Amino acid sequence: MRRYGSAVLLLLTGGAVLRIALFSELYLRYVQEGLRPYLVVSGGVLVLLGVAAAAVARGRGEDEQHDDDDEQHDDDDGHEHEHEHEHRHGHGPRVAWLLTLPALALLLFPPPALGSYSADREAAQQAAQGVGTFPALAAGNPLELTVGEFSSRAIFDSGRSLKGRTVRLTGFVTHGDDGAWYVTRLLVSCCAADASTSKVEIRDADAPVTDTWVTVTGTWVPKGKLGSDAAWPPVLEAGSVKKVTEPSNPYEKR
Repeated sequence: MRRYGSAVLLLLTGGAVLRIALFSELYLRYVQEGLRPYLVVSGGVLVLLGVAAAAVARGRGEDEQHDDDDEQHDDDDGHEHEHEHEHRHGHGPRVAWLLTLPALALLLFPPPALGSYSADREAAQQAAQGVGTFPALAAGNPLELTVGEFSSRAIFDSGRSLKGRTVRLTGFVTHGDDGAWYVTRLLVSCCAADASTSKVEIRDADAPVTDTWVTVTGTWVPKGKLGSDAAWPPVLEAGSVKKVTEPSNPYEKR
């Protein structure tokens, strides 16, 4: 069975990748949507390599069996040789089988998306931009915005395009040490490894439990000087807070 170790590892890894990328949308917990084709191709290649490795291992096993049979007939010490052969192969790198554990975990128990723990560990980061005007917002209220877009406009928009508008934000709940709570999203460029935090302080509403996904409808409350640390995090005065299910893609694109 040990000779099939590499084949099993390749098949498990390839199957896990295909499971999250081809047969579900779980891959969105880890990477951007545009990377899906590459994951599918990679998973398929790993499965094919696993099948090929299994075929090669089977062929080698048959050849070794034939060689052992020939040596048993032609050599008076055949029994001793067989014993040495088994001893030599009986102590393979068993620890290599531990490599199957991450693949099995991804296949059977995919890790969740990043949440409040990751957001709390990261220091406040502001977008690398200066104060200026932003494109006009769409007409009508409430206006659906990402947490990242709302934050950028609240902190850097000299045109004050959020003034007087009712906006709707969706994210997960985080809490501050001072009792404040926030609607938070993680922004990614490529994958979860490069995630940064964007959050909006919510006022005039009871705080839900940490990591609860909510949609908050409310109005912007100006805070601090534009472009300064005092303007971060921006504030939304809540009119309503509604619990929602976690979206299939929990991240916003940075």
